[in-house]
Amino acid sequence: MPVTVRVPAKVNVQLAVGGARPDGFHDLANVFLAVGLYDEVTVTPADELRVTCTGPDADLVPLDATNLAARAAVELARRYGIDPAVHLHIAKDIPVAGGMAGGSADGAGALLACDTLWGTNASREELLDICAELGSDVPFSLVGGAALGLGRGERLRALEVGGTFHWVFAMAGRGLSTPAVFREFDRMNEGVRIPEPVASQELLDALAKGDAAALASTASNDLQPAALSLFPELADTLAAGRAAGALAALVSGSGPTTAFLAPDPDAAAEVARALSASGTCRTVRTASGAAPGATVLGR
Repeated sequence: MPVTVRVPAKVNVQLAVGGARPDGFHDLANVFLAVGLYDEVTVTPADELRVTCTGPDADLVPLDATNLAARAAVELARRYGIDPAVHLHIAKDIPVAGGMAGGSADGAGALLACDTLWGTNASREELLDICAELGSDVPFSLVGGAALGLGRGERLRALEVGGTFHWVFAMAGRGLSTPAVFREFDRMNEGVRIPEPVASQELLDALAKGDAAALASTASNDLQPAALSLFPELADTLAAGRAAGALAALVSGSGPTTAFLAPDPDAAAEVARALSASGTCRTVRTASGAAPGATVLGR
């Protein structure tokens, strides 16, 4: 019987970035918030491993062994001596290459779906360990809610969220490579002493209280200058959202999606309408958070 898992997108309400490490990665203090845009990953027994995908921009999703969903299935199967002969179908709704962890979500969704299908009963710790091997954002896609990610972002501490936060996301007309954004961050900070990244206590307090105005005043993204350097047009999108009444406007992660925090659903709808009419972005979506992590829907 097929197993379907629903898994959310994320927004980074704070992304503090340290200097480049010897291994090329950067230490992060990454405050994740899961939001209600979801991919669904369905796993069905098959003669061999294959990946299919439908939904917006599905043609941009790799369907070979590099897909994080395929990699998740292969790694879980390897650990338990199972043949990873499954059909992985990804129903996309999270923007592709948008800085909202859509690929990471698919990896986490496939991992939980395969664990359920095969009855491997892997512990939460083992699933998170596999997630961390797959990528920095994959562990959070599994757990959802809100969390502080340290290290590369993969070491998580759950955070309290005291209310619902309303967001608008504007998708850009082209993609932006995460490695390229980090390279630009390094170039722009060459010769600069970068402090150890730490989470803002004021921001964590705002999350815990459900205070949108306080969250807006403390939200930040150290990668935003690099993203704007590579994609200057994003500044027009950010300005359009602010003019429409957004409490905060920032690049989501490494971009190119831009995120706008609104005080309530009506204000979010107004920001979305203004952004859609501004001509500064391709598509606009609204979502609220915190949303649950990877969840089995049925089998």
